[in-house]
Amino acid sequence: MKTIAEYRADLESAVKELSWPEGMLDSLYQPVAYALSAGGKRIRPVLTMMAADAFGGAAGKAVRPALGIETFHNFTLLHDDVMDNSDMRRGRPTVHRKYGSNAAILSGDTMLTLATQWVCEVEPDRLRSVLDAFNDMAIKIYEGQALDMAFETAETVSLADYLEMISCKTGALLGAAATIGAIIGGASAEDAARLYDYGMAVGLAFQIQDDWLDTFGDSATFGKPIGGDINNSKKTYLYLHALESSPAMEEALRAAMAMAPGESKVKTVTRLYEKLGVKEGCSKAVAHYSSQAMAAVKATSLSDEAKDAFRHLAEKLVGRKK
Repeated sequence: MKTIAEYRADLESAVKELSWPEGMLDSLYQPVAYALSAGGKRIRPVLTMMAADAFGGAAGKAVRPALGIETFHNFTLLHDDVMDNSDMRRGRPTVHRKYGSNAAILSGDTMLTLATQWVCEVEPDRLRSVLDAFNDMAIKIYEGQALDMAFETAETVSLADYLEMISCKTGALLGAAATIGAIIGGASAEDAARLYDYGMAVGLAFQIQDDWLDTFGDSATFGKPIGGDINNSKKTYLYLHALESSPAMEEALRAAMAMAPGESKVKTVTRLYEKLGVKEGCSKAVAHYSSQAMAAVKATSLSDEAKDAFRHLAEKLVGRKK
C-alpha cells in the first residue's frame, strides 16, 4: 500500500488535470476551481483510495470516485460557509466572500452534480452499491446540516443530540468514503460495513477535535480565526459537555454565550471551558472514538499491513493541529 502522502498526491494530480469551460461560464466554474484548489487534508479521498487498495490493490480505479468524494465535501463547505456567514476557509477568503453568495450556491450545485458523475466511474457490477452508499451519505449530511441549523435556536440540545448530528454531518461522509473504496476494491459486504464503522468513528473523533481546535487551536495553523464557534454561539461538543458535566455553571455558561460577538466573549467562554476541564473531556472522547475505529478495522479480513495503515491514518487525524 502507498503512504497517505502518496494517495494525497494522486488526488492532487487528478485535481490539476481537470479543465473548465471558459468565456461566459467563468463565473460558474472559477469558484469550483478555486474551491478544489484550496488543498486541505484530503482525508476523505485518501480514505477511499486506501480502502480500494487494501481490499484489491485497486487504488488507481478509485481515483476518480475519490475526486467525486472530495468534490462533494467541498460542495457542502461552499453552502455551509454561506449559511454560517464565514469569512475564511483554509486560510483564504471563502467562495461567497470572493465571488458572492449567488455564485457560491450555484457553483456548489454544480459541484454536487460533478461529484455524482465522478463517483459513478466504477465497474458496472459495483455501480449500484457505490451509488447507494453515496446517496445514503448525502441524505445523512443534509439531515445533519438541518439538525445543526435547528440547534441554533433550540432551547435545549443534549450531548446525545449533538453526537447524532455529527454522525450525520461528519461521520457519514468518512464512513461512505471508506465503504465506497472497499466496494471498488471488491470487499465483502461485511468488510465494507466494518470500514463504514471505522470511518464513522474516525469522523466523530475528527469533529470533536475540530471543535477543540476552533477554541484552543492556533489561528495561523488552523486556517481560520479562533473562536468562530463561540462568536456564532454554536452548540459544540465543548459547550454541551460543559453544560452536562457542570450543572452548577449552567447559568454562567449561558450568560457568557449570550454576550455580543467579539474578543471579550471568546475569552470569557474559553476561561470557563478551561476551568471546567473541557479540554480533558474532549481528549477522552477523541480517544474513545479512535478506539472504536480501530476495533472496527481489527474485525475485518484485512492484512496486518493494511490494518496498520488505517491505524496510522486515525492517529494522524487525532493528533492534528489544523
